[in-house]
Amino acid sequence: MDKIIRFSVSLPEKLLEELDKKVDAQGYASRSEFTRDLIREKIVKDDWQDDNSDVIGVLTMIYTHHQNELVQKILEIQHDAKIHIMCNTHVHVSHENCLETVMVTGKVPDVKDFAQKIGGLKGVKFCKLVEASIPAS
Repeated sequence: MDKIIRFSVSLPEKLLEELDKKVDAQGYASRSEFTRDLIREKIVKDDWQDDNSDVIGVLTMIYTHHQNELVQKILEIQHDAKIHIMCNTHVHVSHENCLETVMVTGKVPDVKDFAQKIGGLKGVKFCKLVEASIPAS
């Protein structure tokens, strides 16, 4: 376990009251845990601004599998991508629609390019990339 360092932060009273409301409403054990989550979130966001960062992403898509050659095009994009595909899930939501998630790692521009190529295909009804990375701790 990492060594815990204590430091103090000065806040205006009203901002501290808002912080305490968030801590309570979201079920955090403490202000410290809430603050750690905010810092981690900022680090992840910053990682996605750096083209040299290795990041993790989850691409969620809904598409009609009856669209001509759509599944083949999705597979070709996956095979040709400059990223590492860690896992892929595929669920038949209805007779017409499939829900698929693709968990990937790679450099920021490559992951974004992968998501944009799939999202732009005819027959893809929804496509969203969840941006993540692993903060130091």
